[in-house]
Amino acid sequence: MEIIKGSAKFILGLDKLTQIEKWWEQNPSAPGIAMVGRSNVGKSTLINSLFGNKTAKTSKTPGRTQKINIFTFKITGLEEHDFYLYDLPGYGFAEVPKQMRDNWNVIMDAYLRGLNDKTLIFNLQDARHPNQVTDKQFYDYINPKEIEIFLIFNKLDKLKKQKERAALNKLKPDIYADYKTVKQIFFVSAHKKQGLDPLEQAITGYMDRFIKV
Repeated sequence: MEIIKGSAKFILGLDKLTQIEKWWEQNPSAPGIAMVGRSNVGKSTLINSLFGNKTAKTSKTPGRTQKINIFTFKITGLEEHDFYLYDLPGYGFAEVPKQMRDNWNVIMDAYLRGLNDKTLIFNLQDARHPNQVTDKQFYDYINPKEIEIFLIFNKLDKLKKQKERAALNKLKPDIYADYKTVKQIFFVSAHKKQGLDPLEQAITGYMDRFIKV
């Protein structure tokens, strides 16, 4: 099975508490994946690499994603099913007014509170700056919910020295010990399209499992 490239269709952008609550009321068991991470970790680039170019808008300005953008996508062999992709605003630093950041916190909290057990979280981190304070805060919040997480270290191509990659790899045992909900860790370069095949296989495998539960 594989993600059908170009099948992702934007259906809705949520930026109000009432919209989030209504979404979960109407779609309590929708299978999907949620992309979340600090601002400027390459989230939009990864989405486009996995689902097809121009699915998500890219920008050099941190904080470009200002809503929870929801897409449907298709998987080969499971074409009769709709799967959902949630592109969440980046947490941490963003070049936007404080009032807007505060609103993001409200809608992010509402979204995460409504998460079902058929939603898989992708936590993206910059391979050069792993496990920052805001990442730890995110895990402190999400761990009690027992939602399964894929931790994806992106921008691996920026680590030019082997010792830098080795140091990153050595973090894995501590991450698994500290964050029990992390099920798999991936090292990728969305820009170079490196390391994406194992990630895509994991996505399709989980989505297949979710619809059979």
